[in-house]
Amino acid sequence: MDLAAAAWRKSSRSGSNGCVEIAFLDGQIAVRDSKDRSGPVLTFSSTEWEAFLAAVHHGEFDAAHPAQESIG
Repeated sequence: MDLAAAAWRKSSRSGSNGCVEIAFLDGQIAVRDSKDRSGPVLTFSSTEWEAFLAAVHHGEFDAAHPAQESIG
């Protein structure tokens, strides 16, 4: 994926310590660390991205989520 033309966006809720940035390119969503812009980039299909956002919305990554109790 050519990221040269990517228009990166950072959340308006990001703090001064940085955050993740996203870019939408050719039906893919690219994610990078805003503090390391030349570092690695993760890419997701739109289906994968929507599943991730739904999981976040439903609290699946919260420390108190029941699925987290079985890890370890």
